[in-house]
Amino acid sequence: MANKNTYDEHSIKILEGLEAVRKRPGMYIGSTDKRGMHHLVWEIVDNSIDEIINGYGDHIKILLHKDGSITVADNGRGVPIGMHESGKSTPEVIYTVLHAGGKFENAGYKVSGGLHGVGGSVVNALSSFMEVTIYREGKISQIKFKDGGKVESPLKTIGESKKTGTIVTFLPDKEIFKNCNFSFTTICERMQESAFLLSNVTIEVIDEEDNLSAKYHYENGIISFVEYMNEGKNAISKVIHFDQTKNSIEVDIAMQYTDSYNEQILSFVNNVKTSDGGTHEVGFKTGITKAFNDYAKTNSLLKGKDASLDGGDVREGLSAIISVKIPEELLQFEGQTKGKLGTPEARSVVESVTYENLKFFLEENKETALSILEKAVKSKQAREAARKAREQVRKGGSKNASKERILAEKLAKATGKDYAKNELFLVEGDSAGGSAKSHRNRETQAILPLRGKVLNCEKASAKDIEANAELRQLEYAIGAGLGADFDYRESNYGKVIIMTDADVDGSHIQILLITFFYRFMRPLIEQGMLYIATPPLYSIETSKGKEYIATDEELEERKKTLKGNYKIQRFKGLGEMDADELYETTMDPANRRLLRVNLTDAAIAEKRIHVLMGDEVAPRKEWINENVDFTLEDDFRK
Repeated sequence: MANKNTYDEHSIKILEGLEAVRKRPGMYIGSTDKRGMHHLVWEIVDNSIDEIINGYGDHIKILLHKDGSITVADNGRGVPIGMHESGKSTPEVIYTVLHAGGKFENAGYKVSGGLHGVGGSVVNALSSFMEVTIYREGKISQIKFKDGGKVESPLKTIGESKKTGTIVTFLPDKEIFKNCNFSFTTICERMQESAFLLSNVTIEVIDEEDNLSAKYHYENGIISFVEYMNEGKNAISKVIHFDQTKNSIEVDIAMQYTDSYNEQILSFVNNVKTSDGGTHEVGFKTGITKAFNDYAKTNSLLKGKDASLDGGDVREGLSAIISVKIPEELLQFEGQTKGKLGTPEARSVVESVTYENLKFFLEENKETALSILEKAVKSKQAREAARKAREQVRKGGSKNASKERILAEKLAKATGKDYAKNELFLVEGDSAGGSAKSHRNRETQAILPLRGKVLNCEKASAKDIEANAELRQLEYAIGAGLGADFDYRESNYGKVIIMTDADVDGSHIQILLITFFYRFMRPLIEQGMLYIATPPLYSIETSKGKEYIATDEELEERKKTLKGNYKIQRFKGLGEMDADELYETTMDPANRRLLRVNLTDAAIAEKRIHVLMGDEVAPRKEWINENVDFTLEDDFRK
């Protein structure tokens, strides 16, 4: 029998074909949770979109089936059906061989989001079955796969048709994607985004299980996208739109200013969202900053050696869509999931196109230019005033120094100097805060009790934050700045954890705090540093001791196994736990459950926060009625 610790030539394994994908799926799709499973859909949809952006087809249809499988159909050219030089049919090669596709030769695709050629084969590798039906050359051809990419039925002709296109149906492997189901809402949101980027293209989504359907078609493309983003906001400019091709890179940009304090920039490359930005975003930001500063100086609106505006100043209240199309030979993404553009040429091209077109717009629209610049100058003044106020407090020179000392006394600091390991708990109420302070790991855990509900920051400025005692203390505790000045790398804590009661008021405090972080410390969310603690709802005492139950569903399951005498207690708040219980269940890394706050879709997040936290009652009421299950209300009253 071989020694388990032996490391020799027999330890080295070559994973053949798609076996490597099944062994390490996270390397190819990011994760095996719900987000990763939806990434399978995006891979197939991206293939359809690549057909459309190269001039073939104008319709995509997605069907969610009752058995959990999904179909993506397009009316593009159809996958080639001839024999490949490898001796296999071309569809078999496309859907079973990594890095095989028509995107490596310029003759197949001028531009493409699917650079790496692994999309179809990776989806097949992670599916229980896949069926591909192809309409091409007057024929209807079909090939079937099962068990992670094994050919069940080779390519064969099953009929005749003058139509063209490809239909892919697959069922994600439940052994890999446990307890995951496709979300109609998630798919609709992504497809609406794609429809905005593909003018005059129609995308349909149908959910057969719940009998739901949606259809998206926009003739004005990204202009409509920006209008959608700014629904319900007060605009101070019309949508500024320009598109231009330079050095083989197509640049399409739409932007609009509102009276809000927030910026929202979404970028895409070959219709693939670059959620982590990249060189095209850098070029855009540099271009608009330069255009506004040049216009202001030319018209004597800014004077003095320090009179130039920062990028954050000119982007306050800006909503923008950046869509670039880059030929395959220039295309560089950072990472397989294509979240960040690395193409160096894109920076200079987008900067040049943005600067030239925006400069012309400002010269031709003086009233709008002055309105935007007035807002930018006020942003600069407020930012500088807020920075001076923070510096005064840190130096102990604030007129309200005594009040600041009182605020500082509320914070129980962590003693450890390894900030990445330190955690800041934002605790609802002084009672729970006192318990948390007395039973914490003093080296790594800091406690900041919060009194009542904090300010709704949806329409707040940095000046408003500085005037709010609770949020000012939170800003100082984290120590990484605010708004445009915020730098997550300067944070005193690797984790910021919101810890509130499991009731309506606690949920409201969570939402208010998340809104604050989203508006003024967004990189904290983007870097995965913001969490929500999930205290248990119940404790059960039996002859063997006490155990804790997190949810109603878990309680019902546990009840089925309980025997003899037992006592169930429902925790109505953190204050009902003693200090030991609070630490053991909610703070101890060995036992606690934390929910990480993720930002998966900036456009949707912006829309949700504006609707739920804004001034308009009607849209909020409509969204709540459509999305909230009021049968849960009784649980909060118990």
